[in-house]
Amino acid sequence: MSASDLKNGGDELEDAVPVAKVWPEVERAECLARGAALKWASCVFCRPEHLERLSQYRKRESQRTSSIHTRLKSMVQSYLEGVGWGLQQLREARFELREVSHTLKKAGLESSRNAEGVESLERLREVFVSHRQLLAAVSNLPRLYSVRSMVLETERLVESRRLLEAHAHLMDLEHWQDDILWQLHGAAGTAGSALSAEDQELVAKYFSGVGQLVDALGKELWAVVSSALALARQNPTPFVSAVRIVEREEALDRALLEERGGTRGTNRPLPPGRPRCWRACFFQVLEEAVSARFRSVSYLHTRGPGLAGHLSALQHCIMADLATVRHLLEHCVPPHYRLTGAYLRASHRCLHAHLAQVSSWDLESGEIFAVLNWVLHIYNSPDMMGHPELVTKMEKVELGPLISTEGLEQLQNKYVQSVRKSVSEWMHKALQVELQDWQRDQEPDTDHEGFYQTSLPTIITQMLEENARVARMIGESLRDQTIQMGLYEMENLLNRFREALVEFGKEHRRDLSNNKNKFYFHYLLASISNCIILKKSTESLQKQQSSRSAGQFSRTPPNPMAALDRAVRRACCLVMDQLLLDLQPFLPGLLTRSWLVQGDPTPKLCRVLERHLEMHGRVRPPCRQRLQEEAQWLTVVEYVRALMQKRLVCRSAEERRQLAQQMVQDDQQFREILHGLEGEGSVPEVNPLSLLPVLADFIRLKDPSMLTLEVSGLAAKYPDISEEHVSVLLDIRGDVSRDMRGAVLDLLEQSAPPLPAAFRPIFTDILVPPPTMAFCLPTTKCA
Repeated sequence: MSASDLKNGGDELEDAVPVAKVWPEVERAECLARGAALKWASCVFCRPEHLERLSQYRKRESQRTSSIHTRLKSMVQSYLEGVGWGLQQLREARFELREVSHTLKKAGLESSRNAEGVESLERLREVFVSHRQLLAAVSNLPRLYSVRSMVLETERLVESRRLLEAHAHLMDLEHWQDDILWQLHGAAGTAGSALSAEDQELVAKYFSGVGQLVDALGKELWAVVSSALALARQNPTPFVSAVRIVEREEALDRALLEERGGTRGTNRPLPPGRPRCWRACFFQVLEEAVSARFRSVSYLHTRGPGLAGHLSALQHCIMADLATVRHLLEHCVPPHYRLTGAYLRASHRCLHAHLAQVSSWDLESGEIFAVLNWVLHIYNSPDMMGHPELVTKMEKVELGPLISTEGLEQLQNKYVQSVRKSVSEWMHKALQVELQDWQRDQEPDTDHEGFYQTSLPTIITQMLEENARVARMIGESLRDQTIQMGLYEMENLLNRFREALVEFGKEHRRDLSNNKNKFYFHYLLASISNCIILKKSTESLQKQQSSRSAGQFSRTPPNPMAALDRAVRRACCLVMDQLLLDLQPFLPGLLTRSWLVQGDPTPKLCRVLERHLEMHGRVRPPCRQRLQEEAQWLTVVEYVRALMQKRLVCRSAEERRQLAQQMVQDDQQFREILHGLEGEGSVPEVNPLSLLPVLADFIRLKDPSMLTLEVSGLAAKYPDISEEHVSVLLDIRGDVSRDMRGAVLDLLEQSAPPLPAAFRPIFTDILVPPPTMAFCLPTTKCA
């Protein structure tokens, strides 16, 4: 671009663009600049002496202004040069577009002139396609004439199970069909060469026998594969032929997919029925054959005891088939088939489905045990899948659990419920037999140590121990659940046993003169011994439980020990009631005038007590000591209760001395009978027999003024003694004045100590009879 052109262009721009007004931003910027300059000057020249440097500042600002003007001129000049270059480019582009437009118009005219020639070529293209199809038909006439004979020959080969020859003929027929279809379809890449529907139907109809041959050959192949286990022991040749055909088909599928599947850009379609995927069908048929082998195992007598035999038959069938696969069939297939692993997977899936069906049945405990034992122990044992030759195969095959964790839990719960039902029934029967034994007209049986017992604890103990032992064969978890269930049932049994004891005691008390229950006392003692045996059995079961099972059960944990203790206490109470019943005829004669003179009832009481203590020796420890201790307490309580009746009130010091002496003699007789307690170490902290000498000393005391001190010592030793008891004792002495009585009772009220924690009271069980009121009216008739 010349300078004159740029000038002319600039003039034209000046003429075209009107003069714009000054922008308001410019005025604002100028005002800001002036304000900034003024602010700067006021800061710099704030003092008069600063004016000396005014020339320097003026010179510096002038230089800066000149520099800014220079840069602005340079920038404007560069902008103007860029605008000129842009205008030049626009002119050149306009010229080139004009040339392109002329060229396109010429091409359009040429195309319209050639359209008539293209239409004349369409007829030639149709003739060419028809010629190629006729040429393909003529070239394939020998093949077409031999198709039907080839199909018939192949059918004959298939029927005679000459599978390799039949497959070779079939491959030739498929190759002919594919070539004819492609030749009719047209040369690859030729436009408009799509095969018509009529031609496709014609070829498919002519080669219809090929598809039927494929189906027939496949049917024969899968028949051979499904009977491979039987053929391997007789003649494995058909199986080998079937495997070779499967591999040929697999290789052909792979080659066709690589050639025509789009990877090489060819548009030639796949032959009809491809890919066949016969290798996948091979393994599917193998799994169906394994399933058929499972169904062939007899299902007769599968329920009940026959289930264990059925599982055993499955085991032998699977192991025999695995041996055939490993030693014979494995050598008839390529290594990558891993036929043993495939058979393992198929067998495992079939077993999984079969055992799921078996688990859904309403099984009994024995059947559930057979299933659990087979699944958890036999299946993975060296006799089956844990065989040394199968371990390496099993490591490569991920089979998963034969029964899921949830299924195993459900089976175990069903097993526990079934066992619980059986245990509950047996316990009920055992309890009924026990109740019948109580009515027998003979003593209970004794063990080798001479203790009374019945058949109840033996039956219960053996049943629970056997169930725990059987459950342990499955696993610790099932054993813990079984033991837990047994403890629940034991608790229920003991509760019913205690109720039966209560009813047994009521029946005995209703008719004491009836000799029907003359061995009532003996069977009470046998019941206590039975409880001791059941306690040992319960402790043994609780020790067998693992510590991990604690807190795993949603229900309240069983507490058979508490039920045992309640049953033992009830039986001991009934024994003590019987002792009191035998002592009752002789208690009214105690502490009377005749007793003071003759001492008659005490020897009879001792004989009754001695007889009972001898019977207590038929009870197992520690309940034997407990019974003897309770007998001692009962004797002392009844003796003191007789004293509180005030049947004998002393009239003189001599009578007090005789009363105290007779009480000491009675105490000696009781001690001679109960001396065995001291040797067995079961004497309580407060010996009840020591109360009788204390009461004798209280009555024997000669100086009434010492009664205060005596009562203080008595209250310290027996803090449960009340004012009524002390008042009766003072009445029996017969020499205590009213003032002394008041002082003694006041002292007792002030110094009454609290009962110790482990103290067993004596006087609390002894009620003082209410005092008789003297009749105040005269007994003579009114006038």
